[in-house]
Amino acid sequence: MQFEEGYIYHIYNQGNNRQRIFFNRENYLYFLRKINTYVKPYGDILAWCLMPNHFHLMVLVNELEVDANTWATVQSHTNTWGATQNATNTWGATQSRAPSITSKKISLNQSLGIIQSSYTKAINKQESMTGSLFRKRTKAECVNCPDGITPSFITKNGITQINIIQPEKQYPKICFDYIHKNPTKAKLVKQNTDWEFSSAKDYYGNRKGKLINRIKAEEYGLI
Repeated sequence: MQFEEGYIYHIYNQGNNRQRIFFNRENYLYFLRKINTYVKPYGDILAWCLMPNHFHLMVLVNELEVDANTWATVQSHTNTWGATQNATNTWGATQSRAPSITSKKISLNQSLGIIQSSYTKAINKQESMTGSLFRKRTKAECVNCPDGITPSFITKNGITQINIIQPEKQYPKICFDYIHKNPTKAKLVKQNTDWEFSSAKDYYGNRKGKLINRIKAEEYGLI
């Protein structure tokens, strides 16, 4: 994945062979804590959604590398997404600590890898499984770069499903809405705001989670 500062990226991955990656509510919360620790230091999270077998993040990248010590500071803030937490990590009691890193500067690519590898270890232990939990490659598509915008979320079999005039301005909103519509599209809930593990509940419901940056979302015309 290649990132550039100042642009918005749709970051996503799914379970290997489309297998389930979240098995209970505590798994979702644990993954959100990892997003808060390992993604938020690099930029502003504009939207997110965790589905049973995949995840979506919409991130405005501000930094390509951060000091690893930043993680320890962020980890002290646990209730940043607005969920009611009584989770005690009973399925992996010692897994919330950041992995030991010898390098001073850590890239966003490395952080995304750390999230998924450490989460995989936890789930494999919980479910008595082995092997890869996620697909090998995490995807990251720029949704407001002036050149080469070809987000897969608006195509099917190589055919563009929507026609827009200013992609660098309009794709971010399309991506934003697409992420939030995942639970209803999958028929998990009737309304987008009914799904607990999505920022739709923060934007349009009665939750006030702090994982997202509402001010930036407004600046980019997302809400």
